Amino acid sequence: MQPKIKTITYKFRLENGTEKEFSVRLSTPGLRQEIDVRAVAPAWTKLEHQQCPNCPLKPADSPRCPVAVSLIDVVEFFKDHPSYEVVQVKIDSEVREFSGTKSLQAVLSSLMGLHMATSGCPVLDALRPMVFTHLPFSTMEETLFRVMSMYLVAQFLRARRGQAPDWELKNLVRMYEDIYAVNVAFIRRIQSINPKDASLNAVANLDCFGAFTRFSLEKKSLEQLEALYEAYLKDDAAA
Repeated sequence: MQPKIKTITYKFRLENGTEKEFSVRLSTPGLRQEIDVRAVAPAWTKLEHQQCPNCPLKPADSPRCPVAVSLIDVVEFFKDHPSYEVVQVKIDSEVREFSGTKSLQAVLSSLMGLHMATSGCPVLDALRPMVFTHLPFSTMEETLFRVMSMYLVAQFLRARRGQAPDWELKNLVRMYEDIYAVNVAFIRRIQSINPKDASLNAVANLDCFGAFTRFSLEKKSLEQLEALYEAYLKDDAAA
């Protein structure tokens, strides 16, 4: 049986009137990205080109970086655009629509994050469940809530399978340390083609969200969430 394809489309209107759209095709239910195979790809997509220090892939098995291959069209199209350029964007999925006028780096951060989490990168694959509730332009607090929810569902599923769960979220901080290493290396990879800063700052934005999550978990500054859960924190809540 052929998997059903879910499509999320970003439609841009640039300051000069140019219109461009990018569609991310995801097979369901796993939400893995369907990426067209290219006979020729840019040199900057080679796995060994600024390869992430924690990348488990080997050139013999994966000659191209899956994240880079996924983002060829996006990076190449926007390489001459500054991050501060104001764009109009409309984002369509099967169930909802988002639209707004934003800085290019803010929109690219959302689009590139979607690509990166579904590209097949073994490290960033940990973020793929987040795509189930893809939320463009999310705030730091919304991202923290979604990350924690995603991670705790994963621990519940592990427990159901008889695997050891991480209810203390200890490995979540380590997971984001690995993601940070990928983001830093990918910025270096993009820098090698001498682009303007839109794509670079978009990836940097993603890491700001990661840094906020790491800080919140390490400092245990989650008290603000407790007010949302008063109904669950009463002694008789489980009765």
